[in-house]
Amino acid sequence: MSRTRTALLAAMALVAGAAGTAYAAVPGDVGAAAVPCTVNYQVQNQWDTGFTAAVTVTNLGAAKSSWSLKWSYAGNQRVTSGWNAKVTQSGSNVTAANESYNGTLATGGSASFGFQGTYSGSNAIPATFTLDGVTCNVDDGGPTDPTDPTDPGDRVNNPYSGAKVYVNPEWSAKAAAEPGGNRIANQPTGVWLDRIAAINGVNGGMGLRDHLDAALAQKGSGELVIQLVIYNLPGRDCSALASNGELGPTEIGRYKTEYIDPIAAILSDAKYAPLRIVTTVEIDSLPNLVTNTGSRATATPQCDVMKANGNYVKGVGYALNKLGDVGNVYNYVDAGHHGWIGWDDNFGASADVFHDAATAEGATPADVHGFITNTANYSTLKENNFTINDSVAGKSVRESKWVDWNRYVDELGFAQAFRNELVSTGFDTNIGMLIDTSRNGWGGTARPAGPGATTSVDTYIEGGRYDRRIHIGNWCNQSGAGLGERPKTAPESGIDAYVWMKPPGESDGASKAIPNDEGKGFDRMCDPTYTGTPRNGNNLTGALPDAPVSGHWFSAQFQQLMRNAYPTLP
Repeated sequence: MSRTRTALLAAMALVAGAAGTAYAAVPGDVGAAAVPCTVNYQVQNQWDTGFTAAVTVTNLGAAKSSWSLKWSYAGNQRVTSGWNAKVTQSGSNVTAANESYNGTLATGGSASFGFQGTYSGSNAIPATFTLDGVTCNVDDGGPTDPTDPTDPGDRVNNPYSGAKVYVNPEWSAKAAAEPGGNRIANQPTGVWLDRIAAINGVNGGMGLRDHLDAALAQKGSGELVIQLVIYNLPGRDCSALASNGELGPTEIGRYKTEYIDPIAAILSDAKYAPLRIVTTVEIDSLPNLVTNTGSRATATPQCDVMKANGNYVKGVGYALNKLGDVGNVYNYVDAGHHGWIGWDDNFGASADVFHDAATAEGATPADVHGFITNTANYSTLKENNFTINDSVAGKSVRESKWVDWNRYVDELGFAQAFRNELVSTGFDTNIGMLIDTSRNGWGGTARPAGPGATTSVDTYIEGGRYDRRIHIGNWCNQSGAGLGERPKTAPESGIDAYVWMKPPGESDGASKAIPNDEGKGFDRMCDPTYTGTPRNGNNLTGALPDAPVSGHWFSAQFQQLMRNAYPTLP
């Protein structure tokens, strides 16, 4: 490292006294003005096998609305209970996160908490403490040289800025093999880790390390983003008619140790530090706890179970914590889409659930770089023929059958507004949004050229809307869909990028039951003859026929997406 870590460390003291042992910055040190935070860790009582400790953290940086302090033990100390903070431990790593009543930490403000633990042998004081990823008691403001991309303090505001994005060679080859597919085969798409086996590769395909190695080869001398989809929560897809997940509702332990921990270990390999790794964390999960539980008509027993056991919140929190510890990882949490949480009673409640997850299992809002909307969905980016403020024949467009009292009519307006809502709940003001535009172009001959007739609010909307789905709740292999905007960096205010997180041409699910060894059931929302559920207004599904199981190549869909692309393909 070219920057020193010793200037303030040399001025620190390990002091012993009647009260025990403490680790603290010495007041008045000449380098103290540059210290982002200080920690006083004091062993108050110690006996043969246990001890109690008191910790005070002082924030010398920007004011915080929530905080998380982390350290690691060199010995075998184990925290057994804590007070005035949520103190958890995984292996040798300890995280203390604020309680609801002491999350505010002003510049110069302090928070104190305590805990009881066990040990054998020595009870060494931790060497390093980090507050929201920033090392305390060190005058250079971070643990490593600023050119080291494994330092969380070195994350750029928008990882897509000035960077190429990884083109998955497996998807690219399938696209190029289709007639006309070479027009888009060079586009970047997400790499889906949708089961434990995907980490090492399935059926001879590429595993996570293979993709990361290929990304390094594509990177060259510039910057490169690789996009990963983290998608394997216990009880996954609780609102679906058939689960496509491999882990049962209670298997949070397997999720942590067999799925997230191995992914985090691979991503933290110094070999991959030059990459910017964007993770899309657990699509189709957290909003279910708001919209599909309790007494709602759309509630399912499976979602009630996941809300009661807390494993969606715990799982997402654990993933954010572990992946967020890798300095070149940028976590983007899936935020549904406007046709799911755009209604008044879903909007703020969903933002609150996201914040709950971002403060669970040792995670903090600092582990969240942003959010992504419309992942693997079809909601149009921008409806140009009407706005939410329009009225026709004395009625607001919100009263139309299609809008159905939603507050938003397209993904761009929703994503920008939801970003503001998320900030208001305690997320950083610099969070960015991604929008998946892989299948929301809705071009072709069915694309309206202007507004509908003003005979009624319904004729106005039906005649003018680009999104041609039968119902906004339809999500599987939609008939008439087209490719949307090509991946693009910083296209609008608050939007980090338009992305193709769902690889075009990969099926959403089988249109009829197909036996498979992937744990993927038959969801009748993918059956074009099914008349639906309350979540799609008991309408036909609008799904394409003859679809394979999810994730498998669907040539007919790929050809349709190219044919109906908007903007059109050359």
